[in-house]
Amino acid sequence: MGPGGVVIDIGDVPVWLGTSDPALVQILEQRYAKFLSPTLPPLLHFDITVVPPDALAGDIDLTVRSRDGRWSLERGDFRAEWDMHTRRGWIQQTLNPYAADSVLRIIHTLVLSTQGGFLQHAASVVRGGRAFLFTGPSGAGKTTIARLAPPDATLLSDEISYVRRIGDRYVAFGTPFAGELGKAGEPECAPLAAIYRLERGENVVEPLAQRDAVRSVMQNVLFFSGDPALTAGVFASVCDCVSTVPVRRLAFRPDARVWDVIA
Repeated sequence: MGPGGVVIDIGDVPVWLGTSDPALVQILEQRYAKFLSPTLPPLLHFDITVVPPDALAGDIDLTVRSRDGRWSLERGDFRAEWDMHTRRGWIQQTLNPYAADSVLRIIHTLVLSTQGGFLQHAASVVRGGRAFLFTGPSGAGKTTIARLAPPDATLLSDEISYVRRIGDRYVAFGTPFAGELGKAGEPECAPLAAIYRLERGENVVEPLAQRDAVRSVMQNVLFFSGDPALTAGVFASVCDCVSTVPVRRLAFRPDARVWDVIA
């Protein structure tokens, strides 16, 4: 692909990350190898400048602010701005693979909030042409259930799942955002067949009432903005999703036989 930048396609939203730093291009090409789409016209554009660590604010927590559709993002290893109207922005970051990764997650949550979708702290796989999503807090077993998936299952993510409404159904997409498995998902997608809330137990599946389903999904949505309108959009998307996609409680043992009760 060469110096100059990369196009990263996650969820059918190609993003151009442009930079004149060849070392950063190499880092991006390695990290997002499965999701590079150099021939796709990007929908979003970012120009990246690599700066030394002392040019940034140091060890500070992530902040996300907006004003009139212009978003400002900052953490110890990066600063960024993005205009929702022009869909263009810039990033100043140190030479590391994590800054652009964080910006991509945040920007995708903002885009999805207006397009009927959301990012979910969840594992997801495709099996038999259908996607299954497994959500829950840290330690609930997301990586475990992904690791136990049968050979005919395709991993979309063991950490951050991407859900978007397309037409009259919700579709799960693969992401490069890896968890404990340490590997990216596959750049594939499939209609979302079911969402499972993980618990420890004896391989038992039970349906969740809609109120509990909404609560379970909302508790694990990734969203970094306090904007009331966008937050309301995410909530509406979750409510709509759980009204069309079954949400179930899955109490399971760390054994491959758990997949016998997933359907």
